[in-house]
Amino acid sequence: MTNNLKTLLLASALTTASTLAAQADALKLAHSTWVGYGPFYIAQEMGFFEEEGVEIELSIMENTPLKMGALMAGRVDIVASTADEFPTYMRDGKPLSYILAVDNSDGGDGVVSNIDIETVADLAGKSVAFEEGSVSQFFINALLRREGLTQDDIEMVNMTATDAGVAFSAGRVDAAVTWEPHLSQGAAMDHGKILVNSSETPGLIVDVVAVLDSTANEHREELEGFVRAWQKALDYLESNPDESYQIMADGVGGWLEDPAEFQAAATGIEYLTIDRNLEMFGTPVAPGILTETVENAIAIWSDLDRIKVDGLSSADLIDTSFLQ
Repeated sequence: MTNNLKTLLLASALTTASTLAAQADALKLAHSTWVGYGPFYIAQEMGFFEEEGVEIELSIMENTPLKMGALMAGRVDIVASTADEFPTYMRDGKPLSYILAVDNSDGGDGVVSNIDIETVADLAGKSVAFEEGSVSQFFINALLRREGLTQDDIEMVNMTATDAGVAFSAGRVDAAVTWEPHLSQGAAMDHGKILVNSSETPGLIVDVVAVLDSTANEHREELEGFVRAWQKALDYLESNPDESYQIMADGVGGWLEDPAEFQAAATGIEYLTIDRNLEMFGTPVAPGILTETVENAIAIWSDLDRIKVDGLSSADLIDTSFLQ
């Protein structure tokens, strides 16, 4: 073997080792196909994560139980999902924290109903389609609680948000909990209207980034950099919208792979800056709206026997220290 060949092989081996080491050091973030997570890809594409001293490996996992199970098992480091979902997957000895809120549903989710149903209270005794264990179930239960009702007061029809919208449009149920574009499609039917949407319930459906407390302790500096990179991505989106929507559509893909579709879907949410995070998270002395949402989630999922950790409260989950 010549010295030149030895040098090339050694350089290749070192490069491979360096790449594997970098992959091992990367924090793995899992999320579903959702418009709210697009800025992660801006931060990655524009080098904002690197600038802030953190390497993030993004992956799409549509199955929520698998995604949450991977978080609990330490196979992924970070999960982005709705704030209400995490308490149902927590286990004793595996505390976790919300370190960043990324988007707030602002009209993108809601309840479509027959036109003769005037209020949420009028859903009593009616057939309502939504997916069991999903944010849609949380949303309808939160609305019912405000009227002094529970899920037992309606006839639940268990199906996905997409199927719920289709079932309502076909006249097979009296109401459906769904999201766009199915919400508007149902309301466009002769028998349909939007009974309530998330623009009327600010802070009730919020996507957050959560990590196990062990990850928060071991990777504090990187996670602080992650939060700063998120803000940089939102700043870039504001100043370079066309390029940003292309990056986000390419990254998230799926039903959002068309930049125009992505941008249209984004009109139903509010991307949350660090300043908006601080408002929503609040302080122990003056809790923000996210505290109410998490307390609502714990109460609702406990009533539905889906909480496995005793004595859980919003204070156990909300961590504002990464936002400072």
